[in-house]
Amino acid sequence: MSQNENAFPPQQQTPPGETDAMTPRPDHGEQSYKGAGRLNGKVALISGGDSGIGRAVAIAFAREGADVAISYYNEQKDAEETMRWVEKAGRRALLLPGDLKKKAHCENVVQKTIETFGKLDVLVNNAAHQLSLNKIEELSEAELDTTFRTNVYSMFFLCQAALPHLKKDASIINTTSINAKTPSPHLIAYASTKGAIANFTAGLAQELGERAIRVNAVAPGPVWTPLIPSTMPEEAVVQFGKNTPLGRAAQPAELASAYVLLASDESSFISGAIIPVTGGRPML
Repeated sequence: MSQNENAFPPQQQTPPGETDAMTPRPDHGEQSYKGAGRLNGKVALISGGDSGIGRAVAIAFAREGADVAISYYNEQKDAEETMRWVEKAGRRALLLPGDLKKKAHCENVVQKTIETFGKLDVLVNNAAHQLSLNKIEELSEAELDTTFRTNVYSMFFLCQAALPHLKKDASIINTTSINAKTPSPHLIAYASTKGAIANFTAGLAQELGERAIRVNAVAPGPVWTPLIPSTMPEEAVVQFGKNTPLGRAAQPAELASAYVLLASDESSFISGAIIPVTGGRPML
């Protein structure tokens, strides 16, 4: 894809956004991802699994042989489409709508996953919220609370609920961001949570090493997901991704292989790591 092909037309949606309303429609690997049995027999729980990176990961995991539990807020149409692709790959899918900002719901999500599939091997903490603002004075207490509870609290809650069920060689994968190292001033709350996620990943990897549970993260750069047109002004959408050395934003499908690696036994000695998928922007 050339720089010229990355010219997104002006568009906006109401948060959290829908895939079908995006122009162009994101590529989640529906036609391109080929599995190789790297996750045969595993069960994965993906928060924010309805669209964007989460959908791409769900499709890849299913084609690698995993059953997938899909946690999401209220994007029912997107979630059902993701489930369709998982089931088309011959794997089982479980839809888990609800508010991950609440600890009780996080516990319920894990419990329903266990009740349905009998175990849990891979937890992907991918749910995210962001809002673009011009000045920190515009950041309300409610918005700050929503951002941290969605991006950080849910990660803590899901890990706490999942750990009693995770056995040797299980994998926890968190989604941090290029913003953890080079924060956008317009995404100051979101960027702060992504820095926290990177730090959490390093700390939890040390704690869980003695249990042989690996904890890693993927750090995306700009990725074309519903989060973009639903949380950024139109002028930012048009320019989205052009600040990368590759001159474009990623498609969600281009992130999936990093998650597959970290979920698979091929990364058996990788823990506490962050894999940057940033289009050439350095993670300093």
